[in-house]
Amino acid sequence: MKSIYDRVSFNISRQVTNAYSTSFSMGIHVLNKSIHEPIYGIYGFVRLADEIVDTFHEYDKRGLLDEFRADTYKAIERKISLNPVLQAFQMTVNEFKIERELIDSFLHSMEMDLEQKEHDQASFEKYILGSAEVVGLMCLRVFCQGNEKEYQQLKPAAMKLGSAFQKINFLRDLKADFKVMGRSYFPGIDVSTFTEECKRAIEADIDKDFKEAYIGIKELPSIARFGVYTAYVYYYALFKKIQSTPSSTILTERIRIPNNKKYQLLLGSYIKHSFNLI
Repeated sequence: MKSIYDRVSFNISRQVTNAYSTSFSMGIHVLNKSIHEPIYGIYGFVRLADEIVDTFHEYDKRGLLDEFRADTYKAIERKISLNPVLQAFQMTVNEFKIERELIDSFLHSMEMDLEQKEHDQASFEKYILGSAEVVGLMCLRVFCQGNEKEYQQLKPAAMKLGSAFQKINFLRDLKADFKVMGRSYFPGIDVSTFTEECKRAIEADIDKDFKEAYIGIKELPSIARFGVYTAYVYYYALFKKIQSTPSSTILTERIRIPNNKKYQLLLGSYIKHSFNLI
């Protein structure tokens, strides 16, 4: 029965999510159960594309990404794929009417990672849009359940949250991106001489994104609010830890939040949510 294959496909996307991100897994787990599968479907798709450009060094990355793009659109058009992750994604795209331009933008940012090692302000903003902001919008399509007015109202905040998350990822992974991948995302920043002044300027930008995103989180549909707030709290804690870490240390180690601390943050988020304190 096809329903078995569909269930298996979403289960595989869930396993991909759990294997690659404990923080997002935690956030998804506390979303309303009715939207677990489509959010896993989105994350599984995003994760596969990211793996192509970030880790498949011994293979033809461009060829693989081109093939992945073609298979993605074919799956969406046919409404079936023998790739379980693409099967879960196409079901989500077709059910929640996720726009092709969001998918195009995401895949374009993945393509940028194949060639572009440094960014100016324009390319940086374009990369952030495709790699993070549109992913937030894909999820927002699921959260809003077809309510177009609600989607349009929450769209700016969702984009800001995606932007904040991605910029924090850039800071957290500064060492690996620069020393291993040869990438420097932040425009006008010489990573080899990363200073406290540069770090503070980036942090001020992230803080602004967080403040604008938080306004939208409070207005999210109830099926999504707690889960998104949990991810927000985790990333904000990571942000505060990065803020208190010297710029020299950012270049030598990856800043992280231990799992036991993540569970403490989850408990605190639950208490605030339960008492309507978000």
